Amino acid sequence: MTSTPGTAPGTPPGGPSRLRRRAGTAAVAALLLAGVPAGAAVSADAGTPRTATGPQGQKLTVSATTGLDPAGQKIRVQGEGYGLTTGIYVALCKDNGDNRVPSPCLGGADMSGGSKTSQWIVPPGDPYEGDLASAFGPGGTFDVEIEITEKGDGLDCAEVACSVVTRADHRAAGNRTQDVRIPVAFAGQEPGEPGGGEGVDVPAGTVSYKSAAEFTTAGKPLDLLLHPDSKKLYVGADNLPDTADVDERGLHVLNPEDGASESWISQAPGSTGALRASAAARIAGSLPGDGVVYNYPLRGVGSAKSGDEVASGVWLAGSTITDIAPGTTPDTVLVAQGATLSEIERATGTATRTLTLPGGTQFAADPERGAVWYTDFTAGKLHRVDLASFTVTGSSDLPGGPGGMAGFTETDPATGAVWVGVDRSVLVFDAAGTLVKTLVGKDLARDAAFDTATGRAHVVWQDGGDLSDPANDNNGTLTVYGTEDFAPAAKDLSLPGNHSQAGAASLAVEPGGATVFVTSPAEGKITRLVRQVSPLVTHAPEDLTAKEGEEVALTAEAEGTPEPTVRWQVSADGAQTWQDVEGATEPALTFTARTAQDGYRYRAEFRNDVGTTRTAAVTLTVTPATGGDSGGDTGGTGDASNGAGSTGGDGSTGGDGGTQSSGGSTTDGSGSTGTTTGDSGSTGTTGGSTAAAGGSTGTAGSSGSTVGGGVAGGTGTAATSGGGSLAATGATVMSVTLAAAALVGTGVLVHRRARRRTEGAL
Repeated sequence: MTSTPGTAPGTPPGGPSRLRRRAGTAAVAALLLAGVPAGAAVSADAGTPRTATGPQGQKLTVSATTGLDPAGQKIRVQGEGYGLTTGIYVALCKDNGDNRVPSPCLGGADMSGGSKTSQWIVPPGDPYEGDLASAFGPGGTFDVEIEITEKGDGLDCAEVACSVVTRADHRAAGNRTQDVRIPVAFAGQEPGEPGGGEGVDVPAGTVSYKSAAEFTTAGKPLDLLLHPDSKKLYVGADNLPDTADVDERGLHVLNPEDGASESWISQAPGSTGALRASAAARIAGSLPGDGVVYNYPLRGVGSAKSGDEVASGVWLAGSTITDIAPGTTPDTVLVAQGATLSEIERATGTATRTLTLPGGTQFAADPERGAVWYTDFTAGKLHRVDLASFTVTGSSDLPGGPGGMAGFTETDPATGAVWVGVDRSVLVFDAAGTLVKTLVGKDLARDAAFDTATGRAHVVWQDGGDLSDPANDNNGTLTVYGTEDFAPAAKDLSLPGNHSQAGAASLAVEPGGATVFVTSPAEGKITRLVRQVSPLVTHAPEDLTAKEGEEVALTAEAEGTPEPTVRWQVSADGAQTWQDVEGATEPALTFTARTAQDGYRYRAEFRNDVGTTRTAAVTLTVTPATGGDSGGDTGGTGDASNGAGSTGGDGSTGGDGGTQSSGGSTTDGSGSTGTTTGDSGSTGTTGGSTAAAGGSTGTAGSSGSTVGGGVAGGTGTAATSGGGSLAATGATVMSVTLAAAALVGTGVLVHRRARRRTEGAL
């Protein structure tokens, strides 16, 4: 498109007109701004009724837009100015944004004439007029009623942005000129909010993770812990056979930013108390300040911190340790040795209490609620052990029956829910042991970690690694879920090469979820993942009305990771095509309003590495300036129509140096008298004009005088108006008016001044 010079940003606002909207936060509201119509100027009031203007000047009005009854509500939809050559549907549809067909729609594309949820409007005389469709009235008008519900026919307005729309019927399915869209919301939703904006490639506010680094400095990683105090990354590791002649078993301490090794504790006391090279199989928990408690094969319980040369530890009697967790006091740990659960003293290895369960190998402790959840994958059971009495107080069945492949057992510290990985599923039990959700993945569920700051659970799924099985592809997956609704909270991330043939993957999550660490034992590496968020609009511009020459400002803000950049775009053809505003890369777009910009649409586009998000398009309405509103304004010029001149500005309060118009008008060639009166303090001759029938007379105030009460020294000019010469010939004044309009339209009249005050002009 060709833009108008002198209308670009760059001039600081001089009393700008600004309207603000509140920022939306709900997941549904994150998409609602996509519902502002292409080519539509939506009224600022989100209440009832609401009106939008279409790309060809169509006017659509909906009787109710907020707080709609999800079970069903009738609304009135009216239109005018629609073309009489194209049929339209009127319906509630999913709003897919600018220049995208609204679809699916409640009631579908009704071609039967019997739908109550949509209406078919056709040009008069159309073959379908009658029982199937109703005809447009004079001027392309219609007035219909539809009944809408929150869900139905593949549409769920609780999950996606919905609008009452008009769109071309099935005979012109690709015609977007009839698209007019008015966002609506059912009870509990709020349309018209910024709500995140319209995501172009991914939904606004989309969370995802990407690999930022790979650490290969800790042998074959088996378990992870990000220390809450020292922030160091502790890695329990075994030896990686593929590497050189270095035995990498032990507890590794890494810098979590770059994976550099800060410490390596390779030795711990064995069965005789003598030090020996020992792997670190599972990390139980952190020690105050720094350090961890961990299990080393087969029955060792050790502790160490960064800088230690060897671990301190004890060797337990009995069978192999299969799981470990912090005890009920700082000096004890809970240890599973198969179906035996014990609490032991770390210093001596003495068991202070022991319980033998029907079966099981691993558990998860919930000290906040005084419970231990013990999993018996072989028998398909989940047992609850009361920590106070050290007795079994309940049991639950694992769906799928006995024999499921063991994955993990973890508790959500915030809710007490128990997450159990079995085969390719994660079973979620509430704090009472009732199954509340089953999450199914394409890979084996191997580990889960919770971030209480965001209320999200991170789950790593590991491929089976046997490529003879069609279900395997050698790639694992990281998924993120909300812990309240269990809905996906981030895009799934593929973990290439992460399979279970050499051991189970494990996770560690930084508080807040900005960084996640995932092990891949088969590859001998730890992948550092960083969170990304596509731009989410937190403040969006609104429709704006300004007078000619007034400074205006549009503002928009967005958040995202990485920090998004912004650029402003403008459309002069009802949002059909868009052009970047040169140099407009700041949150505020300020410029001088010109009549040539009346109806222009503006939007802000935010970008980062994750995606692009746009604000809804807003409309600038520019009205002519009138004399007397402020010092120096120019009075309105008489308009010619059917031989009658309209009244110009009255010039009653013109300021210093103001140019004012006299107020005269004519009708059917009969002139009336237009006068201007000088207020107190004027020293010049009052300029006025008298329009006689069939003629025109206009006299300008003499030089050095002020018309309408200005400061001495100004020049007052009375614009010619009246029906005399205009009605008689329509030539002299009309030619001047059209020439001026043409010049303004191409920017010639405003170009020089704008160039002095702005940069990056359109």
